[in-house]
Amino acid sequence: MTKSMTGFASVAGEFQDWIWVWDIRAVNARGFDLRLRLPDWIAGLEQAVRGAVGGVAVRGSVNVGLRLNRAAGDTGEVLDEAALDRVMRQMAKIDAAAAQAGHSLGRATAADILALRGVLVSAAPEDDAEPLGKALVADLPGLMAAFDAMRQDEGRNLAAVLNTQLDRIEALVAEAAVLAEARKDLVAEKLRGNLARVLDNSEGADPDRVAQELALIAVKTDITEEIDRLGAHVSAARALLADTGAVGRKFDFLTQEFNREANTLCAKAQSGDLTRAGLDLKAVIDQMREQVQNVE
Repeated sequence: MTKSMTGFASVAGEFQDWIWVWDIRAVNARGFDLRLRLPDWIAGLEQAVRGAVGGVAVRGSVNVGLRLNRAAGDTGEVLDEAALDRVMRQMAKIDAAAAQAGHSLGRATAADILALRGVLVSAAPEDDAEPLGKALVADLPGLMAAFDAMRQDEGRNLAAVLNTQLDRIEALVAEAAVLAEARKDLVAEKLRGNLARVLDNSEGADPDRVAQELALIAVKTDITEEIDRLGAHVSAARALLADTGAVGRKFDFLTQEFNREANTLCAKAQSGDLTRAGLDLKAVIDQMREQVQNVE
């Protein structure tokens, strides 16, 4: 089943006097990039999250966050004086640089500063960490299942779009094959006329050599191989859509091959109708390649 790299899921939980919300979101990326926002005082939490995400995603830019608070409203956080001092000094430098450049910056409020990462840190007691950590980790399978289900739903929608585009490509390839067959007599007639003109206006020209050159031109305008390869690419693309693994990279490479054959077809066309079919083919391939960027 085709799976999308894009997805989101959220799970809420509670344990004793703690409440939390897990969230995971992902967008497309060339490789795999996992970013975590987790409390650093709960041992083993990061390792558990990395293992859980690795079980459902192999590509994409994935962000996992945990918002953890005391149920009674106490966040369990205290001000990190050193971090606050660093922030204030950096703000002073920025204000000075702006003033020197003739700019006036708005003043940050206390709430703005407290919202900066690292200014507030957890002050949770260590004896809460182990049982709380187990409760938090117990929520990960549900979070990953919801996340993976959304990506599969997106993948089904994506596969439907790609199959429609492949149907269109297949139809255009068939049309190009018919147009190429129809132009054979015209091309042959044109070559015979060219051969006659060359022989009439070239004293001492070797008729056999001229015929060889014109035959070579005929071969260079033949698009049989391009038609065959495009048909093979359509079959390969449908096989990738039916694959249960991560096929995004292979599919992206295949769209490049599609485009290469379509370019060659247009270059060899020598026919308005065939050129139009080739350009339509390139347009659909470009649309398909945009969709493929979202396939895991």
